[in-house]
Amino acid sequence: MFKKLLLAVATLIATMSFAFAQVDVNKADAAALDSVKGIGPAKSKAIIEERTKGGDFKDWADLEKRVKGIGEKNSIKLSEAGLQVNGKSKEGAPAKPMAASSKPAAAAKGAKSMPASASAMASGSASADSKAKK
Repeated sequence: MFKKLLLAVATLIATMSFAFAQVDVNKADAAALDSVKGIGPAKSKAIIEERTKGGDFKDWADLEKRVKGIGEKNSIKLSEAGLQVNGKSKEGAPAKPMAASSKPAAAAKGAKSMPASASAMASGSASADSKAKK
């Protein structure tokens, strides 16, 4: 039972680290770009094609100018989701570390409630085992 609980907590932590990954638009492949909330296969293809055609993006303004569908508002949302240009988040977008620091606290609350549900599952499976033995 303890192994299952430990595995669940490890999976939760691993998932959280992927959610907060920063993706640089000049270095990322299609899969990495797709992992950013707000970028799908079509948008990642457009970004890569434009990057191949015109070279690396200099800054956020260059990205907005060259890639159709990425404007001021959309670039702020993408920056909040972890997209960066030359290692920099969009000015005017909330800093990613602040958003990340609030999320683990919420995840920790979920992790704290997890043992209670895990113990309920354990007691349920224990009673099922005892019934099966009778």
